[in-house]
Amino acid sequence: MTLPSPMDEVRAQYEALPYPPRDPRDEAIRLITGTPSHILEINHYLFSGRLNFMRPFRALVAGGGTGDACIMLAQQLVDRRCPGEVVYLDISTASRAICEARAKARGLRNINFITGSLLDLPSMAIGQFDYIDCTGVLHHLPDPATGMRALASVLNDDGGVGVMLYGEYGRSGVYPLQELLRTLAPPSMALEDRIAMSKRLIRFLPTTNLFRRNPYLNDHVTGGDAGLYDLLLHSCDRAFTVPEIGTMAQQAGLRVVAFLEPVRYEPATYMSDPIIARQASSLPLVERAAFAERLAGNLRTHVFYATRAGFDTVARPEDTSAIPVLREMDAQKLAAGLQPGTPLIANLDGFPWRAQLPPLAARIVSQIDGRKTVAEIYTALGAQGGLPQWEDYYTQFEDLYVKLNGVNHLLLRFRT
Repeated sequence: MTLPSPMDEVRAQYEALPYPPRDPRDEAIRLITGTPSHILEINHYLFSGRLNFMRPFRALVAGGGTGDACIMLAQQLVDRRCPGEVVYLDISTASRAICEARAKARGLRNINFITGSLLDLPSMAIGQFDYIDCTGVLHHLPDPATGMRALASVLNDDGGVGVMLYGEYGRSGVYPLQELLRTLAPPSMALEDRIAMSKRLIRFLPTTNLFRRNPYLNDHVTGGDAGLYDLLLHSCDRAFTVPEIGTMAQQAGLRVVAFLEPVRYEPATYMSDPIIARQASSLPLVERAAFAERLAGNLRTHVFYATRAGFDTVARPEDTSAIPVLREMDAQKLAAGLQPGTPLIANLDGFPWRAQLPPLAARIVSQIDGRKTVAEIYTALGAQGGLPQWEDYYTQFEDLYVKLNGVNHLLLRFRT
């Protein structure tokens, strides 16, 4: 008798329980956006903010699942009238059917659907891509490094990837519980019985159990049975530390250029001692992110952008022709909430982050419309009166940019 391969078991899971659950009818009321693969992020982190949307743009969503990244990116390209193509690739026909139904509901015609494994990319002859999304896939492969190299094999020389992988420290409690369930609910049991046993075990866990003590593991609650199965009963599942990500990317000929949200990967976010914070913040990106990861201890996932280009691909505010753009936020509403003296506050999965904003923060944000450059915002503020000298304005803008970009609210683009 031939035993099923690890990928056969993974395929069977997503045929039975496509994840995350999605209803194509919901496309009429909202577009799900997320990270990675938001077009503003792709432009900012991988193309220095200089993507020309009048030119063809090819994107691959490798392991497209039920379609969140695929639908988001295809819609955003259509909205910009970009002659682009999104190639959807997944091993699950059930997941593909859901994504196809979502695309049909939106009238999207710029998606090419393929059923298959990303491990076969080097031999698939589907061309090269400017951008590749791989969200929640590599950590379900028997050999994630082989998967990363397969992605790199179809990436253009100046292209980039956006990847999400599980984080080791923030998934505290997951893997001991998975081991328990291999005994209590082995694969030989019926799927519904395995799910029922998992729910029973969770309900009766002792208060000392690591899974119960980790309040930020909620896929089994928010994702229904599919989310529970994906979290606790998956046949092939591992997590990564930041250094492991850096090594895997490097071995595939890629270079990590950003982790998102950036503030989560800065040691100074968690370290109040100025000497330690200053020393740690001088480290190179991956080492700095690794330091922050160990300090925080709560990073359940790692989202990162990587490129094979040998030059800096991240947009920088030093060029005053940069155009600030808010990601999924209304400028006037945000500005109204930025009261003088009131800090910017974010809950980083249990860590309370606070940042004092510069005096001009609300006035600057009110002028961010996705069209004005940094210099043009200064001119517009000058027309209102009471504006400081350029040097003071720019110092305040840069401070505001670092803090809003840190929580993924503010990005940059350039006119092309």
